[in-house]
Amino acid sequence: MRTANACLGLLILIGSTVTAQLRVLPPPSLPCGGSTLDAVEWGSQFRFNPCHTGFNPYEVFLSPATVGNLVLDWKYTMFAYIDSSPVVANGIVYVGSTYSSDALYALSASTGTPIWKYTAGNAIYPSPAVVNGIVYVGSDDGKVYALNASNGTLLWEYTTGSYVDSSPAVMNGVVYIGSYDDNLYALNASTGTLLWTYKTGNYIRSSPAVANGVVYVGSYDRNLYALDAATGALIWKYTAGSYVISSPAVANGIVYVGSYDNNLYALNAATGALVWKYTTAGNVRSSPAVANGIVYVGSFDGNLYALDAGTGAVRWKYTTQNAIESSPEEANGVVYIGSDDNYIYALDAQTGALLWKYGAGDVVKSSPAIADGVVYVGSDDGNLYSFHLPRQ
Repeated sequence: MRTANACLGLLILIGSTVTAQLRVLPPPSLPCGGSTLDAVEWGSQFRFNPCHTGFNPYEVFLSPATVGNLVLDWKYTMFAYIDSSPVVANGIVYVGSTYSSDALYALSASTGTPIWKYTAGNAIYPSPAVVNGIVYVGSDDGKVYALNASNGTLLWEYTTGSYVDSSPAVMNGVVYIGSYDDNLYALNASTGTLLWTYKTGNYIRSSPAVANGVVYVGSYDRNLYALDAATGALIWKYTAGSYVISSPAVANGIVYVGSYDNNLYALNAATGALVWKYTTAGNVRSSPAVANGIVYVGSFDGNLYALDAGTGAVRWKYTTQNAIESSPEEANGVVYIGSDDNYIYALDAQTGALLWKYGAGDVVKSSPAIADGVVYVGSDDGNLYSFHLPRQ
């Protein structure tokens, strides 16, 4: 079985109080370099934002003090592997499925009740993005789909030359997405019209990150590319020791990305110069999260690592019982991660202490999404799970 993009994703269900904050104030310092309009759509695409930091700054209900009380709210069975990471927008959870289903599902975030589903021509491994009422997602049928977020109606589709396991990044009216045909595509978000392509030396499973007018994406040719977001012109590339399928995260002028050579790399975002690298005992398919001066990343050695964002020094590591392909999300002092040992974990972000875990029926490659006091995550047991704090 081809594994899903390990950089799958995470987004936020915005409650009434947090919604008001998002609609009035942009995220602190707009680290992706977007506009206030872009800020409105934060939390509705893979890894929480276009620069893929995997950091949710708006969570207030779940914390190290409360997360241990999480209970199962609902689960929805799709009879298919769920390697896609859920995203949540306007009270709806969106997630892709594979094999017997090959569909994008839209479920009520509060009840898990199906609202609509759209069946593609093959498996949907990547995480969708929801921006301005449109859902964007790729499929192994080689297509990128744009669907009406409320009813699933097809708005446009774009055909690439091969599988699309890359999760889209949407910014400034452009959809950036990779394909197994070796190309990174920039498409008009409203029409699907091709704006530009950039051809790498091998296929792209990594999901692009966009920050400050630059698109960053990894390739199976061992390179991380930095491209001009408007034109696709190459700015720089950095060659790792093996495949780069981890999705990059950009924060504070540094790009963080993992490789099959067992390393997590920290590169200068403007020049591609190596700042530091950290070597784990297994390949790094997981995409890093960056929050409060710490980088979190999983490894095939079964560990979740917390590293100093500036130096790469180890703060702590937590050992699970199998490989970690899921990508972490940090929210309000808690790090969430899935593991191939079938468990979903919540750890103290500062110490790595275990705060909560839940056993699913199969491996958890999907990345947890934290949304207004609720944790959503998929599993290869075919279920999308929703956990919340006990209601009074």
